[in-house]
This record gives sequence, structure tokens and C-alpha cells, in this order.
Amino acid sequence: MRRVAKFSAACIATAALAVTATACGSTSSDNTSSSPSSSGGGGKGIKIGLAYDVGGRGDRSFNDSAARGADKAEQEFGGSIKELTAKTSDTPADRVQRLTDLAQAGYNPIVAVGYTYAPAVQQVAKQFPKTSFGLIDSVVKGDNVNSITFTEEEGSYLAGVAAALKTKKDHVGFIGGVDSPLIKKFEAGYVQGVHDTNAKVKVDVQYLSHGADTSGFSSPDKGQQAAQGMLDNGADVIYSAAGSSGNGAIEAVNGKKGAWAIGVDSDQYNIPGLAKYKNSILTSMVKNVDVGVYDFIKSVHDGKPLTGNNIYSLAKGGVSLATSGGFIKDIQPKLDAAKKKIVDGQIKVKTTP
Repeated sequence: MRRVAKFSAACIATAALAVTATACGSTSSDNTSSSPSSSGGGGKGIKIGLAYDVGGRGDRSFNDSAARGADKAEQEFGGSIKELTAKTSDTPADRVQRLTDLAQAGYNPIVAVGYTYAPAVQQVAKQFPKTSFGLIDSVVKGDNVNSITFTEEEGSYLAGVAAALKTKKDHVGFIGGVDSPLIKKFEAGYVQGVHDTNAKVKVDVQYLSHGADTSGFSSPDKGQQAAQGMLDNGADVIYSAAGSSGNGAIEAVNGKKGAWAIGVDSDQYNIPGLAKYKNSILTSMVKNVDVGVYDFIKSVHDGKPLTGNNIYSLAKGGVSLATSGGFIKDIQPKLDAAKKKIVDGQIKVKTTP
């Protein structure tokens, strides 16, 4: 399924670590874990700083994917992980302070998980030129900054193809966590994939929060309400790009016979906390944040820190559709054909609706 399928097993094993530190959008998290160096060097292992977006470790989606990458690096290289989590009430100054605290404490590399950290990374990276900063989902230029981005629109296009082929009512839905350029990429790809497959299919679109309000990424109740409204309106396949809010959408879909949910970021069929809903999860648009985080940490460990904008595309296995559960096996040939057209450049996927 993935470019790095050979370490999927390791990801599953490290997922168990997620229960050690759970955060929610309305609280801050401050956790440190450590392990002896794999080379027997004790305290000489790498010190990894993780600044999560709202939801933090335990969101069963975006942040958890980043955590898996850091966990894998920690297991291989030893050392420790310091975790801090954003609050929905964060100001730009709060994000700057969070990264500054990690840098002053000697953590290197520091991974900022989410586009909301872009201004903070730009400021703090200049103040700590000897520290390597990784930024997920946004691009900041700097000699010590690695911008890790993904072609979410391409993976979402395939999710749209799957939705169009699986709907029995010619009516599907999209739930976005925050109305932002990043999440618009998910929407754009999904809607295009749906309509390229079957122009008759109606797509409902709803965002849970707007502007600087990031609560849409950490409000399962809002996700559940939005999904229920779409189900009541006739939709029978719902794709959520909404962090932990998507967990509520999956729960709502599970309560509707014949309806399907499409997960995001992590392979949500295999997330223990969603196990009771897994038979309603058609597939997930897997965004390999774990791979990007691991690659970055390894580069710092090896003394050759990645910098610039490293793009994880569909062609490179940066995004993909999960096959867990076998629910898309019957349409796999059509999904493979659509993927090939994207990779070959025959299909140009939009990044804005």
C-alpha cells in the first residue's frame, strides 16, 4: 500500500505507545519519554522535540501519525522525545514560546506539526540557527528548516473515486476541520475525483470552524453533528479531513446502515480506539506524516539534516488509500487506473475547489 510498507509493522507496534500520552484541544500537553540508546550510548541518543497541533498525541489521525514517526526514530536511535501540544486558544505568541522552550532546552531536531506553526518556525528558526526545525504542511524558507508537505489533493482524488463508486444514493459528503487552504486541497481533490467518476453524484461540503479558530480539528461532537446532518440529508459516504473531529463523523456513520466513512491521515480501520466502528470505514486517505517525520529525524541523526521543501506525493508513496478491511477490493482496478493517470500526468488534480 505504501512506499515504506516494510516499516508498517513497526508503526503498528509503536501505535501502542499512543496510550501513554493523550491530549485534547482544550488542554496543553507536556510529556517526555526516553529510551536508552540503541547503540548502548545511554544518554547520547537524539533529543526530539515535538510541538503538536490541537488534538495532540491520541487524536487517532494527524498528530498520531507524526508521533509514530518520532517513536520509530526514538526506538532506532535512542534518546528522548519531549511533547508539547497546542490549545485551541493559542495565540501566535504561544506557538513561538512553545518552539522556543524546546530549543532552549536543547531539543534537536524540533518538529512543528501543522501549518499553524509556520510563522513561529520562521521566527524561532532564525534565533536558533544550530537547531534543525521540521514543519509539517507548510513551507518556510531557512537554512535550518525542512518543510514537509504532501499532495493531499491526489490522495483525496482517489478517495473521491472510491466514494463515487460505492455510493448507492449518488450523494456523498465532505467534512473539513478548518476552512483553510490546506483543507481546501482535500476538498478539491475529493470533489474532482467524485465528479470525474460520476458527474451525477451530489457532494455536500461543510467546515467545522473558520479562520484562526482551530477547534474544528478537535471537536468530535461537531464532527458527529455534521455527519449526522449529511446522513439525514441523504448522503451515504462521508469523507472527513478534520483531525479528531473526524472520529465523531465515523461514529455517526457507523449508526447508519449501508453508509460508509472514509478516514484520513492514519489508516483508521486499524486504530484501536476506533475498532468498534471499523466495519463502517470504507478506506482511509493515508497521509504518511510518520514517514516525513522519521526521514527528517534520521537526517539530523546522520549529520545531514534535510532542508528545503520535501514533497511526499502520490507517485512517491506520500499519500495512498488504505486497503484494510477489503472493502475497496472490488473497485481496486478502477482506483489503480485513476492513480496511474495522476502519476503519469494525464489527470491534473486541483488544489482549490
